[in-house]
Amino acid sequence: MRVRGVLAGILTLVVALCVGLPIEARTFRVAFERDVASMDPYVRTGSHASAFHHNIYEPLVRYDAQLEIEPALAARWRTVNPVTWHFELRRGVRFHDGNVFDADDVLFSFARVRAEGSDVAGFVESIKQIRKLDSYTLEVVTKAPDPTLLNALAHWYIMDREWAREKGAEQPAEPTGPRSNHALLHANGTGPFRLGERRPGVRTILEPNPDWWDEPRHNLDRVIVTPIESAQKRTEALLSGKLSLTLPLLSRDIERIDRAEGLRVLRGPDLRTVFLGMDQFRDHLLYADVEDANPFQDRRVRRAIYQAIDVEAIRREVMGGASRPTGLLIGPGVSGYREMVDRRMPYDPERARALLAEAGYAQGFGITLDCPQGRYVNDVQICTAVAGMLLEVGIRVTPAVHDTRKFFKKLLNGDVSFYLLGWTPGDLDAGSVVRDLLVPPHEGGLDWNAGRFGNREITRLSRRIDGEVDIAKRQAMIDQCFRIMHEEAGYIPLHQQALAWGVRDGVDLAQRPDNALHYWTVRME
Repeated sequence: MRVRGVLAGILTLVVALCVGLPIEARTFRVAFERDVASMDPYVRTGSHASAFHHNIYEPLVRYDAQLEIEPALAARWRTVNPVTWHFELRRGVRFHDGNVFDADDVLFSFARVRAEGSDVAGFVESIKQIRKLDSYTLEVVTKAPDPTLLNALAHWYIMDREWAREKGAEQPAEPTGPRSNHALLHANGTGPFRLGERRPGVRTILEPNPDWWDEPRHNLDRVIVTPIESAQKRTEALLSGKLSLTLPLLSRDIERIDRAEGLRVLRGPDLRTVFLGMDQFRDHLLYADVEDANPFQDRRVRRAIYQAIDVEAIRREVMGGASRPTGLLIGPGVSGYREMVDRRMPYDPERARALLAEAGYAQGFGITLDCPQGRYVNDVQICTAVAGMLLEVGIRVTPAVHDTRKFFKKLLNGDVSFYLLGWTPGDLDAGSVVRDLLVPPHEGGLDWNAGRFGNREITRLSRRIDGEVDIAKRQAMIDQCFRIMHEEAGYIPLHQQALAWGVRDGVDLAQRPDNALHYWTVRME
């Protein structure tokens, strides 16, 4: 009996010690091709930074997994009249430092997001004023009826008024500019994760926010985010067990991951459309061997290029079957997409040669194609394939490959004649694509329309689309704009690229078509 008693005591002690021991920490390690520029959500550029910041900061409304709008910091809302909205804010929400969230933080954020240095002011551009009705009720008045206000608000993150003022971060500051402030390297949001460590270009560590107002679906103890520019090095790090996830995968790495034990490839549709743009406003191209003329100003030349490109061959040979050929600058998942309008001109090199001859270019011409490297899936390979296809009809294309920063600088300065670009509308709505890419900058479009494609009817319709709240009427105008673009061959759409992420077994996460990774939905065994 005494022996049994001693053994029972030892067993009880062992169990007690084991209960007291911490379980192995669940650290989620992910690598992207680039770092975010800043911890300040108003200094971000692009969808990658926006998705990252959403784990720390939150908007009034957000997209769910099906890209439908749902409540976030605003619990509910209603329209009072076509230009007036009332938002009831969520009560009991606190920022990471314990400060209480209320209407004053939204008012402060509205002023800050429009201040000099902000990269995201466009998301609140339609708002005329925001008025505080009480501590948890806001009245938002738009300059005109805005059918996509909620879409835009989903990309505007709310900051803590007290924290920003205390830390001297009342205004955004560019990471490489003359001004700097606390928000570049520090963060204080209401989101599911807090910033634990920030080493620009090296790593960023996030830790769970135990006081998050929403119900977390993750079981993570820590997230380590590492920028690794080289796709090969990202893949090697995943294969060696140093990463839980890497994205994006290039086509050449997909088979390696598929064959590797304990790893798998997540595949899914992407919202981004990859297309070719052409300089249609200069009378003389910058980078071509044509003197005193611009062939791209002739619709027959643009249509010839369109019909000389075999997108099915690109899908099959370059993208490994992982792309969706398109005739539009938007795809499924973007509000306003309609399959009946998504039609391509047929691949027909003979017709392309005939069109070039009609336009006076029977012998073709030489042109430089500016192409980013590592920005889109197989971007350089796409440019090389396009060059080979156009050579078959007499157009001699020289791809000029640039790193992403140089490419975008050239593009936004209009220093291109022929270029490859990818686009996902920030508000996930077709109307903004019409306004931003189908209208020239001097008429309200963006500098991303580097070829200055424009059409008077599209410009007229675009202005009506922005304020039309009748869904059917708005859709009809969007359809008409894309039909005109197709007829004019203003752009040459290629495809929506497919998402490909490499992930370890035992990691459960949702792959969203907007390519956003929300850590609060990740679970690890």
